[in-house]
Amino acid sequence: MNSQKHAKDTTLVFGVRAIIETLLAGKTIDKVFIQRTINSALHKELVKLIKKHEIPYSSVPQEKLNKITRKNHQGAIAFLSPIAFSSLSHVIQANYEKGKVPLIVILDRITDVRNFGAIVRTAVCANADALVIPTKGSTSLGGDAMKTSAGALSHIPICREANLKKAIQYLKASGLQIMACHEKATDLLYETDLTIPLAIMLGSEDQGISPAYLKMVDKRIKIPIWGPIDSLNVSVAAATVLYESVRQRKF
Repeated sequence: MNSQKHAKDTTLVFGVRAIIETLLAGKTIDKVFIQRTINSALHKELVKLIKKHEIPYSSVPQEKLNKITRKNHQGAIAFLSPIAFSSLSHVIQANYEKGKVPLIVILDRITDVRNFGAIVRTAVCANADALVIPTKGSTSLGGDAMKTSAGALSHIPICREANLKKAIQYLKASGLQIMACHEKATDLLYETDLTIPLAIMLGSEDQGISPAYLKMVDKRIKIPIWGPIDSLNVSVAAATVLYESVRQRKF
């Protein structure tokens, strides 16, 4: 997705002071672009605030900012998120209080917005309780994500975590089993109990789940494949696993 298209389908805030005030006002920001050749005191204040709020940001050339807007951006542009992010601890606590067995989806570095939108839509239809994504390495949650999810992005808590390892540790400590959907696993999906408190982890199309996270999971499961291609599209894999959970849980 190019920058001009991103500018059309996402609400922009440009100007260093304007972005700072937006953050202080409690608005949810998806990500920030900062001109790499500027290092003023005000820019340093902005970066400090961005890091405090765990917001993804990138240092980019001035040309990239100029393509997004021709207005006086002062070397900084922010993209407002169409959703407010949720606290993972609040989601889990609320589920246990309601007597519901938690079903969480963890997405490791899903950068294709169409795959992400399809997974969100399926997760909502399958009555999943939340999606967990890393602060860095995930697709932008702008207008395209909302569109490809057919609006489902507004109907499920999205937990953006700066430290995915800590999020996994928290889920395990909260009584959830972490299951990785992995093509090299030995346990078959259809022979696995998905009625327990569960977090299903899926990885990127090109690199899969990070090895560091794979070491932390409780179980690796695979979807049986008999054809000449050895893996499914990640959104299809997510749908397959989630709807096996639906079948077992009989929502």
